[in-house]
Amino acid sequence: MDEYSRFVDWDKMDVSAQSQDTKELSCTEFQELKQLARQGYWAKNHSLRAKVYHKLISNIPCRTVTPDANVYRDIVVKIVGKRSSSSLPLPEFVDNSLVPTYCLNAEGIGAVRKIILCVANQFPDISFCPALPAVTALLLHYSKDEAECFEQVCRILACNDPSKRLIDQTFLAFESSCMTFGDLVNKYCQAAHKLMVAVSEDVLEVYSDWQRWLFGELPMAYVARVFDVFLVEGYKVLYRVALALLKFFHKVRAGQPMESDSVQQDIRAFVRDIAKSVSPERLLEKAFAIRLFSRKEIQLLQMANEKALQQKGITVKQKRYGV
Repeated sequence: MDEYSRFVDWDKMDVSAQSQDTKELSCTEFQELKQLARQGYWAKNHSLRAKVYHKLISNIPCRTVTPDANVYRDIVVKIVGKRSSSSLPLPEFVDNSLVPTYCLNAEGIGAVRKIILCVANQFPDISFCPALPAVTALLLHYSKDEAECFEQVCRILACNDPSKRLIDQTFLAFESSCMTFGDLVNKYCQAAHKLMVAVSEDVLEVYSDWQRWLFGELPMAYVARVFDVFLVEGYKVLYRVALALLKFFHKVRAGQPMESDSVQQDIRAFVRDIAKSVSPERLLEKAFAIRLFSRKEIQLLQMANEKALQQKGITVKQKRYGV
């Protein structure tokens, strides 16, 4: 279909949703980009989305020495060797995360593992990053080759703009985001929060799944729309969408008995099958309709939660603890 098709299994993609007119994206103004991302302007054209991702990721301010495509070509053979890419072990820091296939073909599924191993080699300071497999699998869709995908993932990880939080790379950052999500649910989704408290033994454990809903369970067409906006607007978008997912779960399930013994499993199943009840447009509409917090509020909550965890000495993953 186009130069960005190498890793895509088109039989699994909804090709009817693709428009073939190749639009270009010339705008660079933040407000206009924000509108286009939220409206899904590039969602219906595979190669346009690839070009937009490339452009947005190229503009991320990064550390001076950030590994690029040439580094990947230099190291991949040494790291992967003769092993079959489908059986490559993933680094411990992805915490047994799902590697979503996102309509990738067999070559693509193996390539995700190779890229993650090479990222681990170049970023020894990453200690906890469960979103990495999903982000890599998604970006591979919109990459000409493995090396280009590797470079894009590295740029996201190497972002050094303190006001632009992208992906959590330590357990402290991840766990404080879970606590921050819990704070936001308590404040902005009180009905859902009451349900969670009533049906779960450990509500923080339920909320600690929030990134998995987005980067793992959410189907390809949805996560790509979320990522479109995330690349323009940053981390705040992820909280909004996760809150919207919880609101929809509460609305659809309110008054019904739980389907499994665990509300955690029920939410995961709801998110996996979200297409039965909510379109990507409605999900984003709901997310942006929440009269919500500012980036400043999130930063303050996050900092307070990180500080509380550090005071308890919790900076690495351990068995669940009472908070």
